[in-house]
Amino acid sequence: MATAELVLGLLSAGPAHGYDVKRGHDAWFPDSRPLAFGQVYTTLGRLERDGLVEVVDKTSGGGPDRTVYAITAKGRDHLTDWLNDPVPPAWGSADEVLRKLVAAIRTGGDAEGFLARQRASHLRRIRELRESPADDDPTSPLVREYIVAHLDADLRWLDSALDRIAEQRGTRS
Repeated sequence: MATAELVLGLLSAGPAHGYDVKRGHDAWFPDSRPLAFGQVYTTLGRLERDGLVEVVDKTSGGGPDRTVYAITAKGRDHLTDWLNDPVPPAWGSADEVLRKLVAAIRTGGDAEGFLARQRASHLRRIRELRESPADDDPTSPLVREYIVAHLDADLRWLDSALDRIAEQRGTRS
């Protein structure tokens, strides 16, 4: 995941604390895993080290230090380059599904059972996404449609793999 670039994108709207960056990320991707605070601050530290963001304010009231970060010109150039660069096709999360399936087959595990459980998990997630209430964010439907399309493609592959394994075992026609 391009966490650094997403942080730059969030900061492109104006300076922010790490907490605000985390909240912004989670608002942009409400159907994804929330961004961990540790990851936010680690990423901001790397971006600062690389000159892509800078500290514009630091306060230490009664609680922890509050550092405000802003994107630099170099950071804006990096963000623009990233946004203009097409994403190469990747394995994504299917990689772990494939690894588990191969391991199940090679170790004599229940490959068909694994595929059936994975299929049920995908169907559950698709149902959750489709039943999510609409909000005012114009990007939410795009994100959900993208996730559903990929889950649907995974389902087709899971069905194909299940058919192939069953044929090899002679349990399906």
